[in-house]
Amino acid sequence: MQKKLLFIFLLLFVEITIAQQNKLSLQAEISVLTVGPGTSLNDAFGHSAFRIKDHKKGLDVVYGYGEYDFDAPNFYLKFAQGKLNYLINKTNFTRFHQIYTYFNRSIKEQVLNLNQSEKQKLYDYLINNYKPENRRYLYEFFYDNCATKIKDVSNIALNNTITFNNPEDYQDATFRTLIQNNLNRNSWGSLGIDLALGSVIDRKASPEHHMFLPENIFKFFEKAKIKNTGKSLVKESVVLYSKKETKKASNFLLSPLFILGIIGILIVYITYNDYKKEKRTKWLDVTLFLITGLIGIMILLLWFATDHTGTHQNYNLLWAFALNILMIGQLLKTKANTWFVKYIKLLIILLCLLVLHWSIGVQVFAIGLIPLLIALFIRYIFLVKHYNKL
Repeated sequence: MQKKLLFIFLLLFVEITIAQQNKLSLQAEISVLTVGPGTSLNDAFGHSAFRIKDHKKGLDVVYGYGEYDFDAPNFYLKFAQGKLNYLINKTNFTRFHQIYTYFNRSIKEQVLNLNQSEKQKLYDYLINNYKPENRRYLYEFFYDNCATKIKDVSNIALNNTITFNNPEDYQDATFRTLIQNNLNRNSWGSLGIDLALGSVIDRKASPEHHMFLPENIFKFFEKAKIKNTGKSLVKESVVLYSKKETKKASNFLLSPLFILGIIGILIVYITYNDYKKEKRTKWLDVTLFLITGLIGIMILLLWFATDHTGTHQNYNLLWAFALNILMIGQLLKTKANTWFVKYIKLLIILLCLLVLHWSIGVQVFAIGLIPLLIALFIRYIFLVKHYNKL
């Protein structure tokens, strides 16, 4: 009996000690850090994090969401499937500041206008979230990322009493537009995004959904109010580091529009020669059908075989038709079956539907694809005429 009482006493003592260690002083401040974009695609949209600063307790740490869990089994497969758990991470502010200044990325800080109990509640939430059993969460680019977590956790601390008002420069936009505003439209990263993500991201994003981007978290927090008191959510905003302007290396000769433009011209040139000489370059047709078929299969897998929400309803399938890969046998013949000519006519119709989808805003496609799409259209028309002559 005495041993049980002693154990309970020790357990209570440890819990009280830990609670005291985690208790913030009256001088503590909690702020939101907004990091500007980097140079690579994975950091092109910036980053958001919480800073907990309490000099009286020697505390200055940063909590951020969205860290890769490289120790997860089948990491790359889960990443591709959209089933990878990400982590909340914790680091010393000095190290955080050094890392992002080293990579020349701007850092802005917004000190939140919280009372003592709200600060403690937010800090306790982060401490609990950082425990090994709670650290992992299923990441979602648009609805559950490093930026949306800032909004959600802040709302939890304030019992959902935050009113978000539109920033002065707010404009209605689709999810795709919000993404592409942070990219060079004539870049391979931009083309990859437009190729992989479907028409679901071409719908208009609500004001709250704009906050999947860190920079928009900053803008919306600047204008946010707390319902119960009417006070501003942000007490003070400070620029901790301003990005040094550097010359952007822009090489049009390596851009999608130029490379695919050259490929498109080559396809049209070969088609013109084939037309004049009344022959058909088989290797070109096999290559086109193989590549468009493989891309189509990839799009189908992203749509139906993964949990990524942004890859659904992807009308890139109108030009990257997955069945093309099954038609290679017909292309190797000198004279194809009669039904194959009808199949090629179907491909022409699909390209026309793509233009219609693009023009009425069902889905926006990558501008780098334009030369390739024109070349495919011309080649398909040639193939119909060529096979009809045989």
